[in-house]
Amino acid sequence: MRSPERETRLSEKGQRVGRQDSDVVVVGAGPVGMTAAALLAARGVRVTVLERRTRTSDEPKAISIDDESLRVYQWAGLADCILKIIVPGTGTRYYDATGRPVFQTRAAQPCRFGYPSKNPFAQPDLERELAAHLRARPNVTLHLGTAVTALAQDADGVELQTTRGPVRARFVLGCDGGRSTVREQLGIGMTGRSYGDAWLVADLLGDRHDERYGMHHGDPDRPHVIIPGRDGRCRYEFLLRPGEGEPGVRPDLGLVRRLLAPYREVTPAQVERLVTYRFHAVVADRWRVGGTFLLGDAAHMMPPFAGQGLNSGIRDAANLAWKITDVLAGRLAESALDTYETERRPHAEATVRLSERLGRIVMTTRPRLARHRDRLIGAAVETDAGRSFFEQMRFRPPHVYTDGLLSGPRELVGVTVGQPRVFDTGSRRIRLLDDALGPGWALVGVGVGPADVRRAAESVAVLSPSLVQVPVDDRMPAAGDFTALIDLDGRLDEEFAAYRGRLVLLRPDRFVAATWPAGQAPDLTALHLAARPATAAA
Repeated sequence: MRSPERETRLSEKGQRVGRQDSDVVVVGAGPVGMTAAALLAARGVRVTVLERRTRTSDEPKAISIDDESLRVYQWAGLADCILKIIVPGTGTRYYDATGRPVFQTRAAQPCRFGYPSKNPFAQPDLERELAAHLRARPNVTLHLGTAVTALAQDADGVELQTTRGPVRARFVLGCDGGRSTVREQLGIGMTGRSYGDAWLVADLLGDRHDERYGMHHGDPDRPHVIIPGRDGRCRYEFLLRPGEGEPGVRPDLGLVRRLLAPYREVTPAQVERLVTYRFHAVVADRWRVGGTFLLGDAAHMMPPFAGQGLNSGIRDAANLAWKITDVLAGRLAESALDTYETERRPHAEATVRLSERLGRIVMTTRPRLARHRDRLIGAAVETDAGRSFFEQMRFRPPHVYTDGLLSGPRELVGVTVGQPRVFDTGSRRIRLLDDALGPGWALVGVGVGPADVRRAAESVAVLSPSLVQVPVDDRMPAAGDFTALIDLDGRLDEEFAAYRGRLVLLRPDRFVAATWPAGQAPDLTALHLAARPATAAA
């Protein structure tokens, strides 16, 4: 029998591959698909990735990755690789109609999730890192140059017909972009709207911009965006006037030079990518049919003004990968997979709406509206509350869940826990919280004793959680046979301040699944726990 590595090499050379059985097939080897595959592989799931292209992309499409996404790559064992290719960003600076800087967005709490909040990068670099990582995993098979032609489902799984033979799996993830074949095969439509405005995107080399922040210029005469990257890369985006360009037609270099004249000269050799495109603000009508799921652009597309297109897709992968893992391992009932859309859809829809609003307001071509905007925002940032609202991005929809795989007081569950540095009494090391908790579920006792944690663990034994104490009030924990995490700078105490005297059940994606007072029995019905103990390690 050929090894997985050998199968990958053969398929990339264009030879026919035989029928392969996997736990999960990921259709699409863009950033979202390969991120989902990496998360699954890190948890021991057998994954096959199918991609119609014969190589990873050389087009710098997505260019901003946020702190939540970098935390996800930490879970996949990829954080160090991804940090090599980013610029540690400092947010976005907004300019008014006259070119005057008005405010700059930054994280409300720097590095709350362990990483800088908004970071420029080049998509080709990201895809190369992801592909190299997947090729090195023995439980991943990567088939490039392989298109899906048909999809059929039954009670036992999903079978895909491809240009190189059939592939079967328990689950399929459609991560194949806005023109998703998987979505088409499922007969799922998309609801929303497309915009008629055409935008020119120029990715250039040899640029002198060295700012670690993006720049949004609200000039109604020519709205535009500038995002510096690594090693002299820079993206420029300009709203085009009627007759200046159409999608599918390569932009005229003369036009590009005229638009860039206030900033730089450009030669053909310095052009990495030139494209004209229109925005879409649409969401798929369903995200799951049987054992098949839609993620990323296959599930939702949005204008780029919030910088959340790729990051929303990575959130999809982060929400779904561990649930599939736990269903395969016998920790969760398969009904838990319905919570993927229940949890992710509201935030994705809200992010689409935010992206539309930012486009209408920041990038307006109406001088009167631009002047009104500048007056209102200028007055707001003169106040503490207004400056906080804009600079700390409080206009962004909060990433919280109000329904789904949750049990407990509404104000305490469905929220994510940040990732401070902690002192781990087990390893006697200073570590990031997620490294101390481990990759799976975690049961945290906040200001409660070891006996309380052990009793509570019996209720969630099927999840095989790590057991952790978080002592409070500058106290050392009582002796126990499991790890205690000690606050170092006030941030661990801040994250768990609302849970003193309680048990906190953290999901693998670090959202609070459930919480209850020490000594009480929890009601965990809504968590879709499996009826039998876990039997597979993942």
